[in-house]
Amino acid sequence: MKVDLSILEKVMTSAVGPPAPAFDHQAAAVSLLFFDKEETFILGILKADRGTGYPWSNQVALPGGLIDTSDLSPLHAAKRELEEELCICGDNVTYFGSIGHFQTLQNKVIEVFAGVWNQKDALCFDPGEIARVIPIPLSAIVHTHATKGLSGRLPAMHELLYPVADVVVWGVTAKILHFTLEQLYPFIRKNDTGL
Repeated sequence: MKVDLSILEKVMTSAVGPPAPAFDHQAAAVSLLFFDKEETFILGILKADRGTGYPWSNQVALPGGLIDTSDLSPLHAAKRELEEELCICGDNVTYFGSIGHFQTLQNKVIEVFAGVWNQKDALCFDPGEIARVIPIPLSAIVHTHATKGLSGRLPAMHELLYPVADVVVWGVTAKILHFTLEQLYPFIRKNDTGL
């Protein structure tokens, strides 16, 4: 399944996700990056297994991290983290803007910046932080979204699971994917869901 860039831009620039909460929290920023090969993918990463005490071990995430005091803005933090984590230069990403704030179980609030990556970078990463890069096929998560009846409602955490190859996307990353799919769903033809 390929989604036209103009549709992605239209949908993601008009997406209005959850606002930042009023309570005190640690702020983070991530990049939700679409890219095309034979179909449209979302760029995911599998966090390395760093043992007990590291809550994100072996979890699928989007590239990003905590916002530092030196960051000029949350978008600046997302770009900085993207370059630090995957060696992707900000000039090779067309950002559409923020799609909202999503809370983790660890009381961190992630602002998500959607965009398109032109794939001109040679990916690199520290295996102590990232086990591997995971291209998430849009077709796979759209199919799960449709077959599990996740559209039109906010599913409970235990059912909000998106299997991708040999991993399962869950938690805040699944919430972000769910929100994204809900925005794109009206623009996806029925036969693209695999049903």
